[in-house]
Amino acid sequence: MAAASESKTKVTLPSDREILITREFDAPRDLVFKAMTDPDLIGRWWGPRNYETVVDKMDVRPGGTWRFIHRQADGTEFAFRGEYREVVPPERIVQTFEFEPMAGHISVETATFTERDGRTLLTVRSLFASKEDRDGMIQSGMEKGLAETHDRFAELLAELREEARSGAR
Repeated sequence: MAAASESKTKVTLPSDREILITREFDAPRDLVFKAMTDPDLIGRWWGPRNYETVVDKMDVRPGGTWRFIHRQADGTEFAFRGEYREVVPPERIVQTFEFEPMAGHISVETATFTERDGRTLLTVRSLFASKEDRDGMIQSGMEKGLAETHDRFAELLAELREEARSGAR
């Protein structure tokens, strides 16, 4: 479970083509950045709990691509993909995001990691080609799935911090 002091995911719409997502995590930014860019950790937090996430591709460098597959209990699969445009550890990642069943509707996500007092504020600004694309993303139920994903991410960060403390003894 996430710690009671954990902040919640906030989703706002700063313009007709943008979604702004913020969440503070109780972990230093090096650890937050590592957990977001390590293919061995993605399946432990990416997506809602009722899906298995499989990393098909993840080449975290400018020009590298990523593709994650969600698998439901009945075996049904659907995937997400994108390309990394900018990777500045542990400060910033710029990547594209596309839900394969809705091919052609590509957003550009800019994630920034700001550390303060051992906690990290994750800010993700998604820019869409049109207001309709942005509204379609909001109407897809992404806020609920994102909140659950961020809760899982907070839980993973707590586990990784505990592993680091145990290993340091």
